[in-house]
Amino acid sequence: MTARVLRFPSRAMAPAPSGSAVPGLAGAPGRPTSAGTDGPPTGTPEPPPEERRLLALHLPRLAVERRFRLLARRNAAPPPDHPFALIIDGPHGFFIHAATPAAEAAGIHRGGRLVDARAVCPDLLAQEADPAGDEAALLDLALWCRRWCPWTTPDGTDGIAMDVTGSTHLWGGEPALLEEMEARLAGLGLSASTAIAPTRGAAWALARFGAGRETCAPERLAERVAPLPVPALRIDADTALLLRRLGLATVGALAAIPRAPLARRFARTTPERNPLLRLDQMLGRRPEPLPCPEDPPRFLARATLSEPVLDPTPLLPALAAELCAMLAAKGFGARRIALTVFRSDGAVSAAEAATARATRDPAHLARLFDGRLDRLDPGFGFGFDHVTLGATVAEPLPSRQAGLDARRDEGEDLARLVDRISARFGPHALARPAFHESHIPERREVWVPALGPAPPQPPVPHARRPLRLFDPPEEVRVLYALPEGPPAQFTWRRVTHRVTRFAGPERISPEWWRDRPGTRLRDYYRVEDHEGRRFWLYREGLPDDGRGGTPRWFVQGIFG
Repeated sequence: MTARVLRFPSRAMAPAPSGSAVPGLAGAPGRPTSAGTDGPPTGTPEPPPEERRLLALHLPRLAVERRFRLLARRNAAPPPDHPFALIIDGPHGFFIHAATPAAEAAGIHRGGRLVDARAVCPDLLAQEADPAGDEAALLDLALWCRRWCPWTTPDGTDGIAMDVTGSTHLWGGEPALLEEMEARLAGLGLSASTAIAPTRGAAWALARFGAGRETCAPERLAERVAPLPVPALRIDADTALLLRRLGLATVGALAAIPRAPLARRFARTTPERNPLLRLDQMLGRRPEPLPCPEDPPRFLARATLSEPVLDPTPLLPALAAELCAMLAAKGFGARRIALTVFRSDGAVSAAEAATARATRDPAHLARLFDGRLDRLDPGFGFGFDHVTLGATVAEPLPSRQAGLDARRDEGEDLARLVDRISARFGPHALARPAFHESHIPERREVWVPALGPAPPQPPVPHARRPLRLFDPPEEVRVLYALPEGPPAQFTWRRVTHRVTRFAGPERISPEWWRDRPGTRLRDYYRVEDHEGRRFWLYREGLPDDGRGGTPRWFVQGIFG
């Protein structure tokens, strides 16, 4: 077994330039072109420093092939040459959602009614489709495709879009990458067609309407997409039908006519109904961002295995060392890390760990996964052939010089202890006090998870506040000379204290945005008894304030 760690450089998100040898496909130099939207007109952009390369993966029979895999696991799959289709209930009965090649050869196609299909092919086997399951499977497959590049996302219901800029040389070039990708998908029982182009729209079109396994250079982009039919522009069926009725059956025919009449016609439509906008996106005249279900980590170490393994634990030290080297080069430390394992059958699972403070100690990061990787299911006869370790949350961590006395940082040792306990017993096993803004003394401290973000710094301790507070405050019996004055004597815990000196009152009103109506205010006193002990007492309410009976007294804290 051998492993290699791959580093993927950053992607250039600027759109690729479009060169053309076909009239009308490339804007003339200095001539602005309109995309048929309310935005300003745009021309052909300048070539970016690094050419952008987008890969489109088309899975035309994902739903039915996925169903075949599920049936094969239960030994209930029909013969490959028997017509089989998936159906969905519609307003006029069931219609065909997906069909096998054998069913298509018998004259059954997507969108037809089930009753018509059974009339054409009485031996047709049909089962209800699972669109939600197919969508979840496509998302898992998009994450599984991150073995080839860090930026992947589902594209519709039957495709995956990938940004392979700067990644293809790691696999021997673009043709070798496409060949390996289709071979691995064929091993999963999925038929696929692939294409790489400078823009997302061109890659999408070539994967579905091109020759298959095709790479398009920037200088040949306009020439290559010109003969494609207008549905290759990613427009809906009604717009494509309208263009064909106008005599515009290909992309080149659409690009050759004047834009102004069509721009007025499609000015306020959605992208799926705006062929000029889709044309500009295909040719790189307008940028098209690549959305992602979750952004890949900025710091990521990868291990690609020549043979699947059942336990990724032996790979952890090397991955942690590689990840920490990336963090150290940029002056960052990891706060949350994720170990993701890619099974050879397309399943993806992960284990996460968090730290109380930023760190880039590889031994400590690897130790956080002790005893936690047993939950990762390698499957029966499959195993993991790709493993990644990424810092999903990273914080700046400048290098620090050790002291001359070579003493260890006690705070760092405590943070590592918190990390290990939380990794073993869960993130909510430990809590720590944190400061909270409030006028009420017992509300100024709250308990938060130990692995949470750093708490705000508490203010400078008030000179008139005791170091020890009681929560909840303890009620006392008080004798006083005046109803609104300080106490002359109070009994607390069955001991009588005579007040010799006092200071106050300090009035604290209720928090109206939090307390219930009718909550009484507090008058605080700092008192000293006949033995020199100092207390912090408060009276809850005032006589005749209309919010209760006789005011009550409480001990809130002790000085000294």
